[in-house]
Amino acid sequence: MKILPTCLLLAAVLGAPPALAIGGLAELRVIDRTTGETLPVYHGRGSWWIAGTPGHRYSIDIENRDGGRLLAITSVDGLNVLTGQTAAFGQTGYVFDRGSHYEITGWRKSDAEVAAFEFTALSNAYATRTGRPANVGVLGVALFRERLPPPDPVEFPEDRMKSRGAAAASDTAAQRSAGLASPRAESVPAAAPSLGTAHGAREYSEVTRTTFERARSTPDEVLALRYDSFEHLVELGVIPRRTPTPRTFPGSDGYGYVPDPPR
Repeated sequence: MKILPTCLLLAAVLGAPPALAIGGLAELRVIDRTTGETLPVYHGRGSWWIAGTPGHRYSIDIENRDGGRLLAITSVDGLNVLTGQTAAFGQTGYVFDRGSHYEITGWRKSDAEVAAFEFTALSNAYATRTGRPANVGVLGVALFRERLPPPDPVEFPEDRMKSRGAAAASDTAAQRSAGLASPRAESVPAAAPSLGTAHGAREYSEVTRTTFERARSTPDEVLALRYDSFEHLVELGVIPRRTPTPRTFPGSDGYGYVPDPPR
């Protein structure tokens, strides 16, 4: 995996079963490393959610679905997972080759080690313990495409002035479109989250460094995925309450003979 110094559309519709990944340029999944389960994604209160279990370690799995390399600046609880800084678009991120995917398993401590992501009580979250609890309960990925060198032009002398004018118009249009691009505002849940992400035990996780020039200064896609405990998401109405199915003869479970008396 590569590091550089410097969100996703859910494949489900309301009313459909929970999805396992969100994303367009890349697919984002969250994996409960304690159970090996890919956590289902729910929609509610204007956001996408997963339910975490306190004490379980987890990973953020990103798979590049685009045609070229992608830079993924990744944040947990509003903090950059590589530097621990308050997350911003201009910071360090992971670089994904075409078709590659990688599980981000923790807060990066060096080129060879991370402190594991672990669902924990809000008071024990790394962001809370470092005095930045305002954004606890959200995972974010800002995706940037790579700037590619332009192809060598094939130009005839009589078309030289015409091609220059076309190039200038193209540049202007590109600047305008970049200026219009902005991530959508995230909705805020009515109640404070009950879960955060701890600065867990150290683990081996090796990366290498590379260079990457962004095609533009604003992200090509921004993904946001909120998380909380299963019980709290039921209270918020994000996960439907499970009600037992009424039965016609509830006292007729099985047809046996006379049981032995209790000992």
